[in-house]
Amino acid sequence: MTHHINRRALLKGGLGVAATGVVAGFSTSATAAPVPESDAEIYGVPTINPLIEQRADPFITRPVNGMYYFTASVPEYDRLIVRGAPTIAGLATATEAVVWRRPSSGHMGGHIWAPELHRIDGKWYIYFAAGDSDNVFRIRMYVIESALDDPRDPAGWSASRQIVTEWDSFSLDATTFAHRNKRYLVWAQGEPEIAVNSSLYIAQMATPWSLKTKPTRIATPTRSWEIQGFRVNEGAAVIVRNGRVFMTFSASATDARYCMGLLTADADADLLDRASWVKTPDPIFVTNEQTKQYGPGHNSFTVAEDGVTDVLVYHARDYRDITGDPLYDPNRHTRVQKLYWRRDGTPMFGIPVGKGGPIVRLSPADARTAFVRHAESMLYVDADGQALADSQFRFVARSPPGGPRGPPPGGAAPPPGFAGEGTESIQSVDFPDRYVRVVDGAVRLDPVESSVGYAGQASFRRVPRTTGVSIQLVSDSRGYLTHDGGRLIVGPRDGSRTRFLLS
Repeated sequence: MTHHINRRALLKGGLGVAATGVVAGFSTSATAAPVPESDAEIYGVPTINPLIEQRADPFITRPVNGMYYFTASVPEYDRLIVRGAPTIAGLATATEAVVWRRPSSGHMGGHIWAPELHRIDGKWYIYFAAGDSDNVFRIRMYVIESALDDPRDPAGWSASRQIVTEWDSFSLDATTFAHRNKRYLVWAQGEPEIAVNSSLYIAQMATPWSLKTKPTRIATPTRSWEIQGFRVNEGAAVIVRNGRVFMTFSASATDARYCMGLLTADADADLLDRASWVKTPDPIFVTNEQTKQYGPGHNSFTVAEDGVTDVLVYHARDYRDITGDPLYDPNRHTRVQKLYWRRDGTPMFGIPVGKGGPIVRLSPADARTAFVRHAESMLYVDADGQALADSQFRFVARSPPGGPRGPPPGGAAPPPGFAGEGTESIQSVDFPDRYVRVVDGAVRLDPVESSVGYAGQASFRRVPRTTGVSIQLVSDSRGYLTHDGGRLIVGPRDGSRTRFLLS
């Protein structure tokens, strides 16, 4: 693929600018250097989150002929939309095509929910749920088909077919995947004899619109986090990695209590056998007060432009309190972030990250399996790969108006990078109000202060190395962040101890 080159150049052009000036008593003179080529920054997430506002239940395809395609629920619940772009970030501004509208009355004239776009045997299929005009909640599953290469062309889409299941009852959120030369459908449905809103079912498919086998119920809401407001398991998404089939799903009401769970099966197991699936006891992705992301869920998976990095796609709100029924609050926004993997091959979801740009983890070159982490306001290096959120950071840089300067008067917080143009500040992802700071030689993570010295203490420059970067203090050009036996200290530039790999 070649389109990633443009993004690489864009990232280089947007950062790493040098300037000359005086900030809080020290020089900001620096030689311009290109931003290091970090796959984490190029492929990790788009430049800005949220990716697309007011689009819930988001689905992004893997690249097809160099294009990503996107579909999602719209707040009006009245139509099916598709966007396309050569990059994930490009979907944010891509033209949105309406490929199907609900009829004005009758069958499928009610709520239109949770579309997914799949390429199967050279054709496109959109799976979606629809109610009727006289009962918008009489939800059933449907599929439309297009033989055209471009799914944004409304002329190619056929009339809808209903996906018929064992029971004529509330059913939605169909997803499909192929595994070991078999194609499966997974969906949520209200089984008449079970007193829950919806459980998850799987069946092998005969065609892209019909089932070959009877359904197997593989999950039903029983745990406390699955029955908040409503008893729900829905919105399944599948990713096959490391000898296992991982299936995420969403649970509870669609407000801040909405969250994600995980089912796991061995890749060699009979996926139609309920005993093959194990539910993780606790939710794996939940509301986060620090990042101000509420009700994350109904996800899908795609892969970044490098063809390797897995990407989690989901929706969440920026606020907790909702007036009226949360189903009709329009502000569930599409978000994306890198999906990480533990050494044991299981996925590591972390937290729903807040607004901002690319996220990185830093590993010392002399301890490549360890990461810089924070705890109790201090930074250290730890080889424990089970945690994620406390090892994620953003390099942020914005030139203040009028050029480099110190903190503004009146106690207002200075913009990052705090020392002005040509500098960067290092922001914590799980505590976005806190930044890396060096105080009397101690490397800390502290909230923004209005003190005169803060700008220099919380500003750095990345110095490219053959692999990775060194992180130089702005306040002391001879000082670098240094790994010292699990500690993070300040020292002179010293080989691998002052070189960090970004991932």
